[in-house]
Amino acid sequence: MTGDARRPGGGAVARLGGAPGGGVLARLGEVPHLGLFAALGLLVIVGVVTRPDNFATTANLVSILSLAATIGVITVGATFVIIGGGIDLSVGAVMALASVWATTLATQSYGPFVMALCAILVGTGAGLVNGLLIAYGRLVPFIATLAMLVAARGLAQRMSDRKTQLIQPGNAAIVDLSTTRVAGIPLLVYIFALVVVLGAILLYRTTFGRRTYAVGGNPEAARLAGINVRRHTMLLYALSGLCCGIAAVLIMARTTTGSSTHGDLYELDAIAAVIIGGTLLTGGRGTITGSILGLLIFTLITNLFILNGLNTSDQLIAKGLIIVVAVLLQRRNLKERAP
Repeated sequence: MTGDARRPGGGAVARLGGAPGGGVLARLGEVPHLGLFAALGLLVIVGVVTRPDNFATTANLVSILSLAATIGVITVGATFVIIGGGIDLSVGAVMALASVWATTLATQSYGPFVMALCAILVGTGAGLVNGLLIAYGRLVPFIATLAMLVAARGLAQRMSDRKTQLIQPGNAAIVDLSTTRVAGIPLLVYIFALVVVLGAILLYRTTFGRRTYAVGGNPEAARLAGINVRRHTMLLYALSGLCCGIAAVLIMARTTTGSSTHGDLYELDAIAAVIIGGTLLTGGRGTITGSILGLLIFTLITNLFILNGLNTSDQLIAKGLIIVVAVLLQRRNLKERAP
């Protein structure tokens, strides 16, 4: 038996490529997120074919990036939580609460910097409450974050009296994040890119990131290795809340408002983007890159539905089907990798 044949799958690779590990199919199989890139390419082709005059334009590209920015920041936080073996259903409601709290007249009287800081602190605080309930209160993440979803949305409605709160003219610096462009791209897109880069560095290059994979993969083994699993879990949810606060600033900039209706079903898009990006729902494996590619796929689908005048209900059905298919493919891959 040759050395290549002794490697798991080595013989098959050799047969496909004609040489051990050197075939075209073998090399393609090693390309990270190849399927996601292929899906994005297919959606771009569909857009160009169905709406050639509207899809491939600078204005539409900026619109796609602006839409992706808000949900994208939330997706970064959701990636950490899911890799760590948790789930956060409250992200959309927490973002709405942060936007409402930041746009109250009392907060706006202190200026745009305090508004942004308020949104970030409210989001982080809500995430910290989630983390405390899950890590130290021993609540199941689904239940704890579901309770936060309901409570945060209700508190946002109570604070705003179910009314949309406009950003006052004196706080135009918040709105400038959406209207000011550098190289034709709004500032909020650059903020999104910065969050993605910082999230990737934190996940891939720091002890915090390595501990996140360890906690998600095997909490007991992580504990025996000296990791404070409870504290780390709490910090993961606080990080998710921080991302919700930043997203609240971005949505205030885009809409010039704070509203209890902001972020409706954002938890669906964020979690779906993470799952489609290859992150395991059971934790222990995933990437920021895959999550962002998954997000862009969902954003492109939304954009194509809008450009083609299709029903938003059909859009939700399509997203639901994509989520189911992604989870089934994950389960199949896990069974194939099992010894």
